[in-house]
Amino acid sequence: MGGGQPGSLVCYSVAVSRSLKAHILLVLITLIWGSNFVVIKNALADISPLFFNAVRMSLAAVVLAAIFYRELPRLTAGALRSGCLVGVFLFIGNELQTVGLKYTTPSKSAFLTGVSVVLGPVFLALFWKRAINRWTSVGVVLTLVGLYLLTVPASPGVGLNLRSMNHGDLLTLGAAVVFAFQIIFIEHTTQAHRWQQITLVQVAITALLMIVTTSFAEKVSVVWSPRVLWGIGITGFLSLALAFAIQAWAQQFTPATHTALIFTLEPVFAWLTSFIFLGERLGGRSGVGAAFILAGLLISGREGQRGVDGRLAGSRGGAGATWVMDPGLIEP
Repeated sequence: MGGGQPGSLVCYSVAVSRSLKAHILLVLITLIWGSNFVVIKNALADISPLFFNAVRMSLAAVVLAAIFYRELPRLTAGALRSGCLVGVFLFIGNELQTVGLKYTTPSKSAFLTGVSVVLGPVFLALFWKRAINRWTSVGVVLTLVGLYLLTVPASPGVGLNLRSMNHGDLLTLGAAVVFAFQIIFIEHTTQAHRWQQITLVQVAITALLMIVTTSFAEKVSVVWSPRVLWGIGITGFLSLALAFAIQAWAQQFTPATHTALIFTLEPVFAWLTSFIFLGERLGGRSGVGAAFILAGLLISGREGQRGVDGRLAGSRGGAGATWVMDPGLIEP
């Protein structure tokens, strides 16, 4: 017994060290994703949104191809078809989200994007007849209340009047709906195919669609200022490709429940960075709405993560599964 203790202590120390590093890395990645909203908001002052998306997503596709180059010879026809399907949703969602960010604030965009996690179970219940547990139901109600407070102006007799809502908020809500379906399809495709292949194909297809769309959907304008170059580098390389690779390693040593809670910090980080660098203040009504949305995300994930940890530890790594998704793939 006595002779076995030092070895056991060493193994325990290594496990704790890896787990601690993994948690710290996931928090840092979430901070990067949250700050993306501010980075892109600044960049959009000097570049048109669709062209910006095309450039940064092309960079991400090239970097991911370099990281997962061993997957290219093994790419199956099924993974290619599934990746293309998911890529279409990723393309639509990103375009709506980035154009919306041009007209709304970074923190609002972050909280509205996070709603996709709650919408997923709702769409599964509506279209795939999957039951919703009570915690998810409570989370959905809280999120809907938060959405109303965050997006509908406090004017007498306004009610639920879409015309009174900010144009950017509506576009971002549309993006959240699209991202919810993307998460659903990712859940199914990553059960049948390697997540590395799905991720690589969906990002490549998204980049291709963005390049094609930019040529006719907008009048391209760009000033190659430092904030544009930094925006492309941070969002295309650091927060998409590099963060994805780090996340794939970190989640091997992090329970899915912990990962979900860490990812919930993303809109909080977006608000903090927006407050620090842009001086953005949500205001009383919007702040309460953001708090309701955050509570809805936390509560709806309470039951949804049970029984998921084992599968995610082996098969996940960023492509998404159940409701512990990869925010890096749906960030602006």
